[in-house]
Amino acid sequence: MLATNNFIPLTDSALPFEMKHEDQLVTISIWRGGKLEVSTNKDQSTWGFISVGRALLTTKSGNFSIQEGMYFSATGEVTLSGKGEGLFITQTGQNAFFHLGGPIEEKGRLHYIDGCTDSLLVSPVIRGDACLNLLHIPSQTFQSQHTHPSLRAGIIVSGSGECITPEGSHPLYPGLAFIIPAQGQHSFKTSEEALRVIAFHPDSDFGPTHEEHPMINRTYLTHEMS
Repeated sequence: MLATNNFIPLTDSALPFEMKHEDQLVTISIWRGGKLEVSTNKDQSTWGFISVGRALLTTKSGNFSIQEGMYFSATGEVTLSGKGEGLFITQTGQNAFFHLGGPIEEKGRLHYIDGCTDSLLVSPVIRGDACLNLLHIPSQTFQSQHTHPSLRAGIIVSGSGECITPEGSHPLYPGLAFIIPAQGQHSFKTSEEALRVIAFHPDSDFGPTHEEHPMINRTYLTHEMS
């Protein structure tokens, strides 16, 4: 399968794969068992998803056993070991919360284009930060061609289909990891099977700010007592 300007399938020989997002470095790796680690860096965060089997996740917060369909985020030194498989993404200039979640659901909870749905699995800590998402594409769907202003990295969790780009069609199947570069034109197409995709975004235009978040929005100052 050949890479194009709009869709880059990842193979073992091409990993880890690095791309720039503004002044930050995004590194995408496929974990296929054994030990995978990121050296200590307080200005670097990691997001991961276990697609097959189980893994032992080691972070500064402790050791955690995670199973198929679970995901995580952490900052600093992160080690993944075991006999499973999954996606492992690091990005500089980020300070994500430690977070464990899943297993993922069958469908997303938010409406997306062309009848698709999405769930925000790991939210931005502050507006503009990176996030991790679950995308569900029903069977018999042919998405409208579209682009994103920043790169997208992901892995096919279940189902099958195609990614359609101006250069041609790319088969999608469980375990396939991929990158869609910034402004890459694409659409996902399914036939008999629905697709579930884990999608990483290196930025967002969503999330809390210092001026607007649930705590401050629900705080009402009163007159001082005499």
